[in-house]
Amino acid sequence: MLPIFVCEDNKIQRERLVGYINDAIMFEHYDMEIEIASGNPDEVLEAVQKKMGLGLYFLDIDLNHLDFNGFELAKEIRKLDPRGFIVFFTTHAEMTYLTFTYKIEAMDYIVKDNLSDVKERVRACLESVQERLEDDSNTSNYFTFHVSDKKVIHEKMEDILFFETSPKTHRVVMHSKNRQVEFYAKLKQIENSLGEPFYRCHRSFLVNKDNISEVDMKTGTITMVNGEECIASNKLIKGLQL
Repeated sequence: MLPIFVCEDNKIQRERLVGYINDAIMFEHYDMEIEIASGNPDEVLEAVQKKMGLGLYFLDIDLNHLDFNGFELAKEIRKLDPRGFIVFFTTHAEMTYLTFTYKIEAMDYIVKDNLSDVKERVRACLESVQERLEDDSNTSNYFTFHVSDKKVIHEKMEDILFFETSPKTHRVVMHSKNRQVEFYAKLKQIENSLGEPFYRCHRSFLVNKDNISEVDMKTGTITMVNGEECIASNKLIKGLQL
């Protein structure tokens, strides 16, 4: 079930927004529920930290708070939920450009002036999220790893090339098609959390067999679909014979 987090410090507007969300969930039978609806960003952030997973966030930009406006809250949420769906609310349409200043990817930016428009936009956001979730479940799974209480890694399984042990103690490097990420973990820990198509080809490498382009049985060199290379031991390379 997808948790929904609402941060709106105007009680009337918050209750109205919660009503729109619940009505859409009930009418469309979405597998979602409101985890928290609060005017306090600290409470919302605490709830996100406890849940630690994919979520949908409706955030008022104009929060009356010493430390957070909606954009700053979104930046903290992004550290915990890189794939989360963020929707901003404001009474100031001219503030849209600040999403670029804060470098926050948002799925929508809703101005509160027209209530009927707000209701429809909220409904459309929920529908869009539901479609994306269905597409993800049909096409790929995700590797999700909680690095700490404040950081979680989400990566499509199909995009991961291989994992390797880092020269730094107790760290692993994930090589994917678009990025490399180093984080605290043990390769055995990653191996135990993954099944096929991942294969331990070397004590220092865990490879995604679906993304192998070529295996040189003589040199033990594995070439991935993007040209990156890793190695296999003489004993374990036999498991990669095609």
